[in-house]
Formats: sequence, C-alpha cells, structure tokens
Amino acid sequence: MSEVTALSKFSCPACGAEAVWTPAKHALVCPYCGTESPAELKMDGNLIEENDLVTALRALPEDQRGWAAERKTVRCQSCQAISVFDEKRVAQRCDFCGSPSLIHVEDIQAPIRPGSVLPFKFSESQVRESIRKWYGSHFWARNDLGEKALTDTLHGLYLPYWTFDAHAECPWEAEAGYHYYVTDSQGRQQQHTRWEHASGHVSETFDDVLVPASKGVHPQLLDKLEPFPTTDALVPYDPGYLSGWVVEQYQIDLVQAASNSRERMNARLRDICARQVPGDTHRNLQIHPEFSEQTFKHTLLPVWLLTYTYGSKTYQVAVNGVTGKAGGEYPLSWVKIAIAVFLGLILLFLVIRYGE
Repeated sequence: MSEVTALSKFSCPACGAEAVWTPAKHALVCPYCGTESPAELKMDGNLIEENDLVTALRALPEDQRGWAAERKTVRCQSCQAISVFDEKRVAQRCDFCGSPSLIHVEDIQAPIRPGSVLPFKFSESQVRESIRKWYGSHFWARNDLGEKALTDTLHGLYLPYWTFDAHAECPWEAEAGYHYYVTDSQGRQQQHTRWEHASGHVSETFDDVLVPASKGVHPQLLDKLEPFPTTDALVPYDPGYLSGWVVEQYQIDLVQAASNSRERMNARLRDICARQVPGDTHRNLQIHPEFSEQTFKHTLLPVWLLTYTYGSKTYQVAVNGVTGKAGGEYPLSWVKIAIAVFLGLILLFLVIRYGE
C-alpha cells in the first residue's frame, strides 16, 4: 500500500492542531509544534495510537491548561525560546540569548498548566557573588571574563521541567569474567579471563526523574545545576509566584519527555545491574525492565541566567535559584594552553634525555 489515508482525524496532544500520519516515523506528527504520537497502522488504513500517555493528554480538561492569569507570549527567532511574562511588560530583547528578534505568539491551544513551582531563594547579589567565584575557579578561561559578572545583565527565569516517577522490576543477564594468571616460560605473569553466565534481578523505584523542557538554556548546562529539591520544597502552582518573572513555555512536550525519562531510567538500571554482576569484569549485559506505577508532573524551577558574547560566540552561565550551584561555558585561553603544551614538551624532553 503506497498511500494510506487515515479514516479518523487525530489532534496533537500538546497544541491541539491536527496531527498528520508520517510513514517514515510510524507516528502522528504535528506540523505546528513537532510532537510525535506513536501509532499503529491497521490493514484497513485506520490508525491506532499506541501510547497511553497521548490518550491521557487528550483527556486533560481545559481548566488545567493555561497560566491562570493574563500573560504575554513571545518567541525568539534566534534561539527559539518561548518566553511568557506579565501582560504589561514590553520585551525588548530575548532573556536567553539577547536577540531583539522577538515575535508575538498566539497559542493554538494553551499549554498544560504547571502543577507546582519551586520559588527563588538566591537573590541577585548572592548570585553575582557565586558567578564571580565560578569565573575565578577556571584556570583555563581567559583572564578578562571576570568582568562579565559585573557588566552583563542577569535574568531570573522559571524554566519548565517534567518529572517522572516509576517502579521497575528488571531481570538481567551477562557474562561474568574472572581474571586468573599464568606464568609463561620466561617467568612473566600473563592475565587470562574465564567467562561464566550470570543473571540476577533488580527492583528500583524512581522518584522525580527530571527532564528539562527548555530550549532557551543549553541542555548540557542544565545538567550541571542539578539537583533541585523537588521532593520536599515544591509548592502548589499559583500565578502570583510568576509575577515580575519571565517564564519559559515548554517546547519538549510530555510525550517526548516521557521517552527521555525512560532512557534515563534505563541508563540508571544498566549501571545498577552492572554493579551486581559478579567477578572482575563483564560483557554482553542485557537488561529487561518492566515499569509500573508511572506518574508525572509539570513544574517550574528557578534559574538565574547570564548570557554574554565573546568574539562571535554566545556563552551562558547559569545558577540554581535555590541551591546557588553554578555552571557555565567560557572561551579557553589559547595563550595559557600554548604555554602549558610548551612546558609539557620541555618536561618530556628532559625525562627522555636524562632517563636513558
């Protein structure tokens, strides 16, 4: 069958637009926001969605969408971040990358409302001190970067996150390797490995596995800010917490976030199972997890963000708005690197010359 026409129409679970069957991905793909909904093609050309999460999203009542307050939404044409802020505010530049190319966005369907928020605790003055220390702790950075902590604009932002809970029962099997040594004819010890089949079972409960839904902050930077105290410090969502602050609207929807969380859970299970394999080493580890008690929530987490341009490249420094933990990007000082390489070569030359 070269072409298949779906007999039923399916709306996008994230934005409400009509999703289109895409054979190459075996999924319903939204042409507006890109959300992919896994689906199965029946012999008669009908489509059946495979993911229970999609059904749950479609059943989400309208009173659980939107911000429960009048807000203005703009999209940055440079970094593609969607910022939401007080209706009376006039945005001049993107809070994430500094670009002036902002366009007003009319939502096709209001986003899923956050169920909780983690309020800011670190003030701007405390954050600037934390950034100064962060700059000073990186020897390979250029010497003039410290000035950025004083001169660049610091933005307090609420970033969108999904959190997932689940319980996993995970059987595993692998080949366990046991080292033993044999003395050769010249009296030298030779290491060999004896391989044996091994198996076991892991039970693991996942609590608040975080999946960031931001596109305004570089993903590798957000990992450096964890952990956030989401298990005991979240408060119920109230639009009052957002007053005066910029909020980024999620662009990684729940369907994709659920897939990302499963990858993180599988990676953690693999590590746990690997530690259970007996012997000195292992190979061909196979895990077979079964998940249950799966729940999720949408929350907003506080981050201070400083974006600066050095040369032709944009860098970001971010600070956890609750713990003060900082992480960032910086241009390397090639002068320092060249001196280090030169000194290393001199040391290597001396070792070779006088070690003979």
